Amino acid sequence: MSNSLSVSIIINNYNYGQFLSDAINSALNQTYSNFEVVVVDDGSTDHSRDIIASYKDEIVPVLKENGGQASAFNAGFAASKGDIICFLDADDIFIPEKAEEIAKIFERHLESGWCFHPLRLVDENVKTLLEINIKDPSRECDFRSHIKDKGKLPFSAPATSGLCFRRSLLEQILPMSEAKDVSLGDHYLKFTALALSKGFFLNQKLALQRLHNTNAYTQRTDKQQLKARILMFTAYAMRMKFPSLTKFTNKIFARGMSTYWRDGNGAVDLKDVLHKYLTSVSPFEKFEIQSRAFYRYFFPEEL
Repeated sequence: MSNSLSVSIIINNYNYGQFLSDAINSALNQTYSNFEVVVVDDGSTDHSRDIIASYKDEIVPVLKENGGQASAFNAGFAASKGDIICFLDADDIFIPEKAEEIAKIFERHLESGWCFHPLRLVDENVKTLLEINIKDPSRECDFRSHIKDKGKLPFSAPATSGLCFRRSLLEQILPMSEAKDVSLGDHYLKFTALALSKGFFLNQKLALQRLHNTNAYTQRTDKQQLKARILMFTAYAMRMKFPSLTKFTNKIFARGMSTYWRDGNGAVDLKDVLHKYLTSVSPFEKFEIQSRAFYRYFFPEEL
């Protein structure tokens, strides 16, 4: 390895002090030499900031008021300097070869703007919960025409800790909206990256994803309500910034609408984004979105 590409590992943390040291240590103990670790604390109220301070100049600390995952991504990226950006949730862990393997991909595939890989699911004590073997081979991928022309995404991207990007691509995507009433996060990163650039799927589990009863999303009882919110706000943000992706964002929004009607109606207030999105489209698009959402409401398993 030439180590010519610099890697920034951005850890986003909110009240995960019990896991944070494991995440930071895994980022610092990489076999690759040309890297930095940026730790963004999103206004934690636990002992997270004491942990961050203990690492002194080994890391780049970013301490901010609570603003949500989108604001943490924005702040971390603004503070980073790497040619490659690897995101790491504070309750997850990178294996030592992560940065090295990702750098190899970006060195060999110059047109790839992203590299995604699967995660190994572990419990709170880092014991494997479920070994999922993915059959898809490592390969170059280009879903841009499917997304733009057909409004389809024939690919299931991993969670945050499996997402890596070339800096030049993230500069097109970030910053994302940080409004308090907006729910954006890794869905926005994944969808926009896949829509804007070629990339590489690397079938290696280079990170461990912890599943525990304080997961921000995985263990939530209101997961479907949150899913509806994320999909609808992601579709709206993408449509506003990338109008050429209308076919895709309309389908995402319809999916969010159906979930909202079925599982979240009344529990979360999405009337404002619903009104904004539907008034931004043509009458035909509005009819198409509502029809698709209506169908998904009654036949979710068929789509």
